[in-house]
This record gives sequence, structure tokens and C-alpha cells, in this order.
Amino acid sequence: MDNKDLLVIEKRVVTRFLDMFIRFGLILALASFCFTVFSPFLNMMLWALILAVTLYPLHQRLAKRFGGRQGKASTVLVVLGLVIFVGPMVLMVTSLGESASAMITHLSDAHMAVPTPSEKIASIPLVGQKAYDLWLKASVDLPGLISAYHKQIIEMLKMVLGVMANMGGGMLGLVLSYIVAGVFMAYGSAGAVSAQRIFTRITDEKKGPAMTKLCTGTIRAVAQGVIGVALIQALLVGVIIAVAGIPAAGIFFIFALILGIAQVPVLLATAPAIALLWMVGDHGTVMNIVFTVLLIVAGMVDNVLKPMLLGRGVDAPMPVVLIGALGGMAANGILGMFIGATLLSIGYLIFMNWVNEGLANTAREIDAQ
Repeated sequence: MDNKDLLVIEKRVVTRFLDMFIRFGLILALASFCFTVFSPFLNMMLWALILAVTLYPLHQRLAKRFGGRQGKASTVLVVLGLVIFVGPMVLMVTSLGESASAMITHLSDAHMAVPTPSEKIASIPLVGQKAYDLWLKASVDLPGLISAYHKQIIEMLKMVLGVMANMGGGMLGLVLSYIVAGVFMAYGSAGAVSAQRIFTRITDEKKGPAMTKLCTGTIRAVAQGVIGVALIQALLVGVIIAVAGIPAAGIFFIFALILGIAQVPVLLATAPAIALLWMVGDHGTVMNIVFTVLLIVAGMVDNVLKPMLLGRGVDAPMPVVLIGALGGMAANGILGMFIGATLLSIGYLIFMNWVNEGLANTAREIDAQ
């Protein structure tokens, strides 16, 4: 082979590589542009997909009752969900905004009078005496207290307002996601086929169906057995607190929701609410006892809901679910809490499935030798 032939081969190789890089650059540019356009709707569409996968078995049972009409079943399911779940959640988050607005209004009122704290507060373990002293100072010299802590108060108000705005956007995204999930469920059969084809294209014909089953099962286990139970329990707690007239029902709702996702007893959220009920409630002894019993029951209702909603155990460890929920909430508000818990669980199980598959292949190779 002479130098002329080598030059021809070199030119062909350079041309091939140049074509490959140009194609790769165009594909990357197109993908970047598509992601930029789609990114504002990414969280909403992800949660809509999670809801659709979770509720699809219920949707199919409804469709059978309606003679196989998928659209009608989706409409009924969306309307019921908006009334039973989304409506109360919006009310809880709205109460958070109202509490923050009232707090800002009171702090800006120079003539605001803070009542003298009860002696019972000082008897609370650990924090009682400090809380009592701070409250007493506020009741005696509120302007001086605000002046002493004005920087901290401003930072706290900024944080609260940011959280309120984030949660308000999350509530709007939640409503839209649920409506979009209804559209997904109406075309569920075609969507299931498309998902299996995508996983098959990414992996192969054997792993594709197994990967689809793994993701579907994980979504339903986490959404029903963890998020679903926590959401129902938190809504019960929040509604009871709101009816009882206990301040900051939205805060207790969010606290109960986080505890439920973390698989921590929600009684940790209802116990302070019960204490507030007896300190500031004006319903009388009998009604206070009734609300106390209801809050205790609501704090333990997960023991009944989990066997009903959890079809199988959640394979992802609870710390993974909790980290996903808290990280998602920090990144994208209340909507990100649900998405983060589900997606991190899926990612963990896919990774561990890959690890276990590699170990199994290595063991087979060793046995074959």
C-alpha cells in the first residue's frame, strides 16, 4: 500500500469522523432545544405520569362499569380526585398563606398587643422556659423585641414568603397534573405499549418488559403505600385541626405529610396540635375531648390504611424515599416532594437491579470455569 492509498484512507476516516461529530452536535443541539422548551412542564408531566400509572387499575375498573368508555372513566376519576383530595390540599396550603399574611400584618402593626403567656408554657420540657421568657418580653416590650431581632425576622419572613409562593405554584401544578393524568389514563393501553418499546430499545427484548414491570410496580408501591397513605393521613389531620380552630392548620398538614412519608408516627404532629387545642381552644371540655380523640385516631390511621393500599412491600429503603421527598421538596416545592420520592426509589431499584445482575453474571462465569 503506497502513500497515495494511505492519504485516501486518511481522508475517508477524517470525513467519517467529521460527519459523525456534526451529526452528534446537531442531535445534541436539538435535544437541548427540546429540553429547554419542555422543562417548564417537566415536573407537571412527571407527576401526571406517576398518577396515571398509580390510578390506572382503578381507572380500568371504572371503565368496565361504563361499558369500556375510557374517556368517561377518566373524567369521573379526575372530578372525584379534585373534590376529595386536591380541594382539601389547596385549602391547607391556602391556610399557610393566610397565616403568613396575618403574621406580617400583625408584625407591622405598631399598636399590636401580645397577651401575657400562661404559666403552663414554662412547664413544657426543654423549650418551655425559653419560650415563656420570649413570649413575656413580647407582651411587655414588643417594639424592643422586634428591633433586637429585626434582621432575623426579615430573613424569616423572606423565607416564609418564598415557601408560600413555591407551594402556591406547586398546588397549581398538582391540579394540572391530575387533569393531564386523566388524559394519560384515557390512552393507557397505547402508553403501556410505548413504554415497553422504549425500555426494549434502551436495553433489549428480554430486559425491556422486566424493566417496565419494575418501574410500574415501584411507582404504584411508593405512590400508594407511602405517598398515598401519608397524604390521606395528613389531610385528615389538617381538616380536623382546621375544624377545631387550631392555628396554622397548613403547617401541621405539611409536618404530618413529611412524617408520614418518612414512616415516622404522625402522632408527633398531632400531639402539639392537641396541646394547642387545650391551651387556646374555646369549644368547651366536651368538644376538646372529641377533637383530641379524633386527632389521636388520625395520627394512627396509617396502621389501617397501609394494609389496604400497600399491595406489596416497597423494595426501596425508607431513607431513600425520605431523601427523595425532602430533596424534591427543597428543589421544587410540594410537587417535588411526591416526584422526588418516586423517582429516587425507581433509580435506586434500577441501579441495584443492575448491580445484582452483574454479580449473577460473574457467579455464572466462575461456575462455568
